[in-house]
Amino acid sequence: MRAREPEGHVTPAGRPGPADPGEIATVRSFHRTVTERVGVLSDRYLGLDRPIGEARLLWETGPQGQDLRRLRERLGLDSGYLSRLLRALEADGLVTVEPLPGDRRVRTVRLTPAGEAEHAALDARSDELAGSLLAPLDTAGRASLVAAMAEVERLLTATAVTLDTEDPAHPDAESCLRAYFAELADSFDTGFDPARSLLPDPGALRPPAGLFLVARLRGEPVGCAGLKLPVDAPAEIKRMWVAPAARRLGLGRRFLAELEAHAAAHGRGLLRLDTNRTLDAAVALYRSYGFEEVPAFNDEPYAHHWFEKRIAPAGRPAGRAAQPPSARWPSSSS
Repeated sequence: MRAREPEGHVTPAGRPGPADPGEIATVRSFHRTVTERVGVLSDRYLGLDRPIGEARLLWETGPQGQDLRRLRERLGLDSGYLSRLLRALEADGLVTVEPLPGDRRVRTVRLTPAGEAEHAALDARSDELAGSLLAPLDTAGRASLVAAMAEVERLLTATAVTLDTEDPAHPDAESCLRAYFAELADSFDTGFDPARSLLPDPGALRPPAGLFLVARLRGEPVGCAGLKLPVDAPAEIKRMWVAPAARRLGLGRRFLAELEAHAAAHGRGLLRLDTNRTLDAAVALYRSYGFEEVPAFNDEPYAHHWFEKRIAPAGRPAGRAAQPPSARWPSSSS
């Protein structure tokens, strides 16, 4: 499963709905204005002898060189098109493509001396273009444009994040969990020992007993979240984490929406989670998303807050839960 949710309307399960015609028209108008103003319609981007695709690939390669796979993921290009761009740069004597000495399966792109010179020229002309966009504006206008650009970049970056269902033993899933546990150890006043925590068995986060999501940005894992679907207790969210570099992208809310939708699709009417008192941002997120604090429903030693949210199971109108109040449920463990 790969979920890509744009910002916009929200369905009862929490997932954003389709954009309306007015929103689409605004986005298209913005695209036309940007492509015109930054000069990407020309085959000689910034006055150089190449179109923007080749110029961007040259710039991303940089003086240090890049792994070919990372370039492909960073730029979102398919292998065939990337190969054509590289051939054009190689033919102009700007890059070389060679196997990595320690692993010949990995190919590395590096700039030649001529490529480094053009990279420097590209950098300088990019600065000139940016300056020309700001020059006609007064101080307030510049501040407004720069702030708006930063916000647009943040939101567009958010749309580049993908959510994939993975096995908890997948290397990216394990990488996220290691980073998550390390952050908890630094954040909790008591430290964090996974051996003391009520960690769910990996099998509890595999279909059909549950699922585990991994978020990726340009191919790199930047977050994770699990959902338990026990047969004798409410659905429960576990191990939700977002990498510091991917925060402020709305990823925590996307995780909640996706897991809620999965729980609803399995006929669940109640969703639970617990968290530590030091995680203020998480507590605020859960409350803003509609979770209500309830008495403890498990013996998690690192938890200080327990939350639950009534959701509309698939096929049922909102407000009609398929499960009884939480007081009638036995305590569940992670």
